[in-house]
Amino acid sequence: MNKSRRSFLKVAGFSAFALTSGMAALSGVAQAQIAPGKYEPAANALHAKRWAMVIDTRQFKGPEDYKPLSDACHAFHNVPQIPGNQEIKWFWLDSYAHVFPDDMNAHLNTHSRESMYPLLCNHCTNPPCVRVCPTQATYKMEDGIVAMDYHRCIGCRFCMAGCPYGARSFNFKDPRKFLSNPVPNPEYPTRMIGVVEKCTFCAERLAVGKLPACVEAANGKILFGDLEDPNSTVRQALAANYSIRRKPSLGTQPGVYYLI
Repeated sequence: MNKSRRSFLKVAGFSAFALTSGMAALSGVAQAQIAPGKYEPAANALHAKRWAMVIDTRQFKGPEDYKPLSDACHAFHNVPQIPGNQEIKWFWLDSYAHVFPDDMNAHLNTHSRESMYPLLCNHCTNPPCVRVCPTQATYKMEDGIVAMDYHRCIGCRFCMAGCPYGARSFNFKDPRKFLSNPVPNPEYPTRMIGVVEKCTFCAERLAVGKLPACVEAANGKILFGDLEDPNSTVRQALAANYSIRRKPSLGTQPGVYYLI
């Protein structure tokens, strides 16, 4: 084993030891003082007890119909286009077999079976990513949104291991080097190398009275609202249509629903 590999393993070992022993040494009082971040809402902020999204996939003819949605999301959040296998994704597409691997309907129609489906963070009611994060860099807000505090992220990637939906990306490279100058949205912070990022249900837009970027770009094909309000558009859509969620058997209770 060469010197560079020994040095890497030594640093990694010390880091793991410091992380586990340091967190274990924190008293209950000290841990209570580590409060997660939050978004300060404006006077015109949108509110909900439990935000949820309903994607009507029946209204999308193909991958090209989803492109304006991913473009809007990635432009607003300064998500870079990194070539190779280290892409950063907040809103992306995948096949039915990968999106709904536990579906047991062997007689699903061909169109549904062969279509591509949009993916994003599911903002679960019981998010495993939050439970495993040692620094509260990822945390659950009162309205159900699973948010991120990039300044707290130490790059351990425990949240990526805990997420069963592959909804998180790690910045192996400096993402700012792959953004235009000026960046697409100067008002939204860029991230740095060594942190994890993902969809946040556009919590910062909700805080100023705007719907998520993908919802706005969908022109009614994606609904967004309060799951706890029987009169909300999402509840009405779920009551009137058959819907499915990703990997329901895991008990995470995703906040993203699909109309197939």
